[in-house]
Amino acid sequence: MNNLGNGLMLALAGALLLTPDTLLMRLSGLDGGAMLAWRACLAGLVFLSIGLIARFKEEKGNRARVSSFGFWSLVICQIGNASFFAFGIALAPVAVVLLAVATVPVIAALLGYFLLGELADRRVWATIVLVFSGILMSVAGDIERGMNIDFETLLGACCGLAVAISLAFNFVIIRKNKTVPFELAIGLGALIAGCTAFYLWPAAWQVRGASLIYISVTGLIILPVSFFLLSKASRLTSAANVSMIMLLETVLGPLWVWLGIKETPNSLTLLGGVLVVGALGFFLYRQAGEPALERAGK
Repeated sequence: MNNLGNGLMLALAGALLLTPDTLLMRLSGLDGGAMLAWRACLAGLVFLSIGLIARFKEEKGNRARVSSFGFWSLVICQIGNASFFAFGIALAPVAVVLLAVATVPVIAALLGYFLLGELADRRVWATIVLVFSGILMSVAGDIERGMNIDFETLLGACCGLAVAISLAFNFVIIRKNKTVPFELAIGLGALIAGCTAFYLWPAAWQVRGASLIYISVTGLIILPVSFFLLSKASRLTSAANVSMIMLLETVLGPLWVWLGIKETPNSLTLLGGVLVVGALGFFLYRQAGEPALERAGK
């Protein structure tokens, strides 16, 4: 399989692994501060461990510098990603936050063009439109069930948009800087966000029992492994492709919530999910066999 195919498969694996994340966050019952503290610190420790092991194995002369602009840009992106997502989920319905996050492939495609000169072709843009339409249908289904649009909901949507911007920059930076030790950068950014949350919300130290188990699974396994795969994928295929495939989480995540806590989605939500999965499935089928060289557009 060529680099493009490998990148798409890594992105798909990372996106699928990420899908239960929202359910575990809901089951933990934690507020935004406690959620950020535990998720970010646990994931940060895993990423730092991976990064330090990889760095230790490198020859001294070939070790990537951690003082580069790209490295510290990734640190800032991770602080924003971890912080805004936790607070968005705590403030607003999941569907609203995920709809805002769904803008990430559009942002990534624009950043990829301006920063890397990578022009997304018509197939990519068509898939982005279909995927976003499906997610919009899913959110419309939640609104139909009586979702309240208030200040907190709008603030949660803004947090989701900030997450989308952070993720788009994250994938583009990793693709642009092939040698930057992204594991260390993501780990450091997550730890900064998590430790700050522990300081500002000392009640987070009181988390016990099932809540600690749920948040530990997402912090120690789901987050680090999924984002490691997604970050690796962004070095093999465009940031727009990776971020678009990651949107599987936005439709499969609510299905996990349905199975876990019996929040039954309505017909619009299910139809939107089918559209997203179908569009991405067709895109992957067509793209996986393409030559490794990224197409420059049509």
